[in-house]
Order: sequence, then C-alpha cells, then structure tokens
Amino acid sequence: MLYEAAAWNPDWPRERMIEALADPMLERYHRDWGREGDVGVIAEIDGEPVGAAWYRQFTAEEPGYGFVDEETPEIGIAVVPLHRRKGIGETLLRALMSEARQRGVKALSLSVAVHNRSRRMYERVGFQKVREEGENWVMRVELT
Repeated sequence: MLYEAAAWNPDWPRERMIEALADPMLERYHRDWGREGDVGVIAEIDGEPVGAAWYRQFTAEEPGYGFVDEETPEIGIAVVPLHRRKGIGETLLRALMSEARQRGVKALSLSVAVHNRSRRMYERVGFQKVREEGENWVMRVELT
C-alpha cells in the first residue's frame, strides 16, 4: 500500500513511481514496521486488500514529510486505483483516527500535495494546514 500512497497521481509514468519508492525518505515509512507506536488498518473487499491507513511516530532527526513534532504521529493512506473515490479512504481515515483516540494519541499529521484530491477529504475530517512546503501542505488534526 505504500506504493499506492507514493503513486497517488495516475498521470505519473511507472518509472517515476518506482523511483519514488526507492527514495530513502520513503523507507522511513516502512523500515522495521511493527515497532512500538506503529498502527494500521486495512480495508478488504472479498478478502482482498484494497486500502490501508497507518501512522508512525517520527523523530526530529529522522522526520517524515508531514512531521510536526515528536509527539504527533504522521499518517499514510492508500487505496488501490480501482477502488478510489468510493469512500474507502475516508472510512479508513476515520477508523485510524478512532484507533488513535483509543490509544491516547492527541493529534495526527500528514503531508499532501496541494492538487491531490484527497486534501479535501482531510479537511472534511478536521485536518488543518500547519504550513506549506513547496507544492505540499503539512496538515494536523487534534483528536481530543
């Protein structure tokens, strides 16, 4: 699913997506997955995974793209192209936010390209822009 998250733009050539996944920065999102604080939810249709949402804590020394502070986990979310724009992403996001609340997480952050359609979904569930970084917004939602 990390591949789908990195490949959100269907107009990108396949090579660009492969290069994106080889980026050492993206490796931070999956290296040693399952360490303390890693949480994820998966959407399935007929037993097949069609989407996932997850969060991970980052440090100031090794931040993610949507890093806000060391207390705020950063989320990632992906839905396979065939099932996009059907509400699966928002369902996953709300489930992840609920799980985070149950675990005592006070806020979540993310990074999203300004032109990515999912930005409106993030705003709908309460994420607010913290800062702009080039063509991306870093956003945060308070959970308490």
